[in-house]
This record gives sequence, C-alpha cells and structure tokens, in this order.
Amino acid sequence: MMSSAIRPVAAVFPGIGSASVRRWCDALAAATLIAVAILALATFRDYGLGWDDYTHAQYGDLLASYYASGLRDRRALSFVNLYMYGGIFDLAGAVLAKILPFDLFETRRLLGAAVGLIGLAATWRVARRLAGAPAGLAAVLLLAACPLYYGHMFINPKDAPFATAMAVLLCALMRVAGEYPRLSWKTGALLAIGFGFSIGLRVMGGLGLLYAFAGLALMLGSDIRADGARMAVARARRFFLALIPVAVAAYALMALVWPWSVADPLNPLRAVGYFSAFFEKPWRELYDGAALLVSDMPRTYVPKMFALKLPEMFMALAVAGAACAIVEIARRSTHAPRRAALAMVVAAALLPIVIAVIGRPAAYNGIRHFVFLAPPLAVLGALGAQQMLRLAARLGVPALFGTVALFAAGMALPAVGMARIHPYEYTYFNGIAGGVAGAQSRYMLDYWGLSFKQAGAALRQALAARGQAPPPGRPWKIAVCGPHPPAQVALGAHFTPTWEPAGADFAMTLAAFYCARLDAPLIAEIRRAGVTYARVYDIRGRAIKTLFTLAPVERDE
Repeated sequence: MMSSAIRPVAAVFPGIGSASVRRWCDALAAATLIAVAILALATFRDYGLGWDDYTHAQYGDLLASYYASGLRDRRALSFVNLYMYGGIFDLAGAVLAKILPFDLFETRRLLGAAVGLIGLAATWRVARRLAGAPAGLAAVLLLAACPLYYGHMFINPKDAPFATAMAVLLCALMRVAGEYPRLSWKTGALLAIGFGFSIGLRVMGGLGLLYAFAGLALMLGSDIRADGARMAVARARRFFLALIPVAVAAYALMALVWPWSVADPLNPLRAVGYFSAFFEKPWRELYDGAALLVSDMPRTYVPKMFALKLPEMFMALAVAGAACAIVEIARRSTHAPRRAALAMVVAAALLPIVIAVIGRPAAYNGIRHFVFLAPPLAVLGALGAQQMLRLAARLGVPALFGTVALFAAGMALPAVGMARIHPYEYTYFNGIAGGVAGAQSRYMLDYWGLSFKQAGAALRQALAARGQAPPPGRPWKIAVCGPHPPAQVALGAHFTPTWEPAGADFAMTLAAFYCARLDAPLIAEIRRAGVTYARVYDIRGRAIKTLFTLAPVERDE
C-alpha cells in the first residue's frame, strides 16, 4: 500500500513504481548514506589542511566571540574578506571543537563530512520526489561516487556547505511545485532554511530566486491558459502572501549565519558588487598546459573542467537527463507541476554554467566554486538513468540486467579512482583527461596543499628513524613552497617554516608548476596513482637560491 509520504507525490510526478521496488530502492539509498557515513568516520583524520583552513578557523573563533559577547565584539565583521561570507560552518567548527574529543581541524573535517551527508540526503529526496524511488537511488549513488562532491565535503569550508544549502533549497522548491498555490508549513520551513542558509553562506545563493522564477513562471503560464489571467493572478497572489512569513524567517536565518549582512541593510548588495569583479591581485594557475592569469581564463573554462573532472557515467547521464527534461518541459501535455519542477532542476544545474561562460569571471582552483552544481547534475543524471532503464526494459530482461551492470561499473570506476588517490579525492580527473597522471602536467592537482599533512608526517618519521634532533638552541628550519600554516600544523613545534631556502635544513614543496624541482637528496615523496603530490628534501649544505619557478602564492582566500 502506498505510504502517505509518497501518495501526494505520485499524484503529481509519475514513475513511482511498485511498492516492493520503492522499498528496495529506499533501503539501498539509506544503505548508501550509512556506508558513506562509516567511511567518513574511518577516514576524516586523513585529510590535511589547505591554504584557507587556518584563516577560516580564526573567523570561526571571532564569530564565537561575537555571539558570546552579546554582539559587542565586532572583529568578525571586518576580518580579512571572510565577513562577506556566512560563517556558520566556521562557527559550528569552533563550538564543536570544545565539545568533541578531536582537535579543531579534525573536528572541521568531521563536520564537513556530516554537512556533505545532509547534501546527499537532500539530493536523494529531490530525485525521489521528481521521478520516484529508483531515481532517488541513482542520484545518491551518482553523487556519492562523484569526487568533485565527495572530496570537497571534507575539506572545503565555503563551497561544500553552500552546495548542501542549495540542495536543501532545491528540495524545498520541489515541494513548492507540488503544492502551488498552497504552501504547507513544512514546505515553508524548508524553503526558509534553504534560502536563509544558501544566501547566508554565499550571496550567490540568490541564484535560487532565478530557479524558483523558472518554475513559477511555467505554473503561472499554465494557469493563465487553463483558467484565465484573473484566476491565475489570484492564485499567484495567494501564494506570494504565504511567502511573507517564509521571507522573514529566511532573513532571520541569513542574519544568524552571516551577521555582517544585516549590520547594514545594503551590505548584501555590497557583497554582490565586491564579488562581481575579481577582488585580489591575479596569480597564475596551470590550465591546459599553460600558466595563465586567473583573470584571463577562457570562457570555456567551467564547462571544460566539468567535462574533465566529472566521472564519465555521471556526465553522460546528466547530459541525457538534461535533454530529456528539456524535451518534457517543452511538452504542454506534461502536468504543469512536473514541468515546473523539471525547469527548476535544469536551471539549478545549467544556469550558473551559462552565466560563467557569458560573464567570464576570474576562474581558479579547478571548479571548487561550482561544487553546488553537483547535486542538481546528479538529479539530472538520475533522470538519464531512469530513461536508460526504461529503454532497456523494452528490450527484455537481459538488456535490463546489462544496463544495471553498466551503471554499477560506471559507479565503480570513480570509486576506485578515489580510493587510489585518497585523501586527495578532490584532485580527481576522469579518463578523458587521462586521470591524475594525464592531468598533472596540464592542470592544477593539489592546489590547496593537502599533501603537506602526509609530507610532514613522512619527514618527522624519517628523522626519528635516523635518530636526528634539531640543532642545539633552535628548531629545524624548513623552506616551504606551498601554504605555510598547514605546513606548520603538519610539522609541529620543532620546525619553523620559511619562504627562503638559504640556511634552511629541509625543503618541503608541492609538486605544483610554481614549485621548483630541487637538486638535493630526497627524503620523502608523497605519491598517489603514479603521481607525485609533494616532496621533502634535505638541503643542508646546499646553495639553493629559490624554491619557485614563479613568485610564491601568498593569499588568504
């Protein structure tokens, strides 16, 4: 018998399937979430720190002081440029570190995994509501095996939580499509959480308004054709009146997670202006084999990087799902709520890419700024998988089982790839790029310097094995090409990082294009899948003038 949770969905969105299929698919989706949670608990300590971690930890402490002081300690509202981002993740990390039996950065990694799991669950619910339990299962599998999402959820304090908030918002918008012009309190609450947290984390969350408009415009047009403009406008007015308390709640949540945004009512607009132009001195990153200024990246940067970093099965199914969705949206015979829901998913997945191609913003750090597209792309992939299964079913049982096997193989490929490069999953490149081995000389891999955790541990172990201690009266001096705070955390108090190799005992460098290969004995080399991520050298007695092939990258954001 169909449950009460599924019954209203089935009335709006077809494809729910038999009860037994729903139960099995839901059980497998839940098992996937549990498996990811167990894996996260087993591995969260493996992830090192990146360029921004230390600064974000400071921001979290300042936010904690801001609230603990009764809003009197306002240092958080002018801290570097992080005040222009919501800091709920950093604040939560600072608070939880005082409660949980882990150090601050381990706590932040565990918190990131927990937030990522929420995003996985929200994506499952979006696809399930849109196309049934099998699609929900396909979506959560696609996203869990997506290195862009999985790798960033542990390490990225801005873009990964934002991706989760946008997935929650999309989940709310799916409910809106099914209830319009009514708005249940559950949907209103979820909508407030989605908008409040997404805009509160990054002002780019305002894109959600465009996604909503894409769906609501279709609903209004359908109402006008069916019942006339007067009735359609009356229904729309009823809906927007119901949104007033939602907007108030969303604003309050935005204020909580992004206090600077309400210090002055115009601050969100100031943030839009700040981020609309590149706000730092440009540096160079490796793209397609050339060291380009990040402000000079080609318009094709974002779509090309998606084509090279998404797993092949994920990408193929997402493209197929987008095509199917667009065709269905164009059919006026499709039920209006479903057309609206599909329009919002397509807009969520593709509109930011279109804007990036047209606007050509500064592009850097791979596509970490676009992690929030992974959930809606996974939903489109689930629609593609559903269509593939339908076509296979028409060909008979062998074709159906073969298609399921193909899907499983498509999921196993990136999963194995992630295992081979753990804990640097975020550096993944697909087979089109030749994997990380093929991409290493053409694109940025460990641009955040996570490998310093393993490099630092390797150096300490090597010195302990040799029985070597720091020189009398001073710590070891180590020249570092890469982020210094993560290097200091990885090395400990017996080491002092410096940019200059003159007089240094050791050198620790990323295997990045801007770090020189040194003519010195190699103490340790951090390698994954045949690719070097970091090196440690013994440079005592060596006349090494510089660690860099280009000027060092020194930045907070």
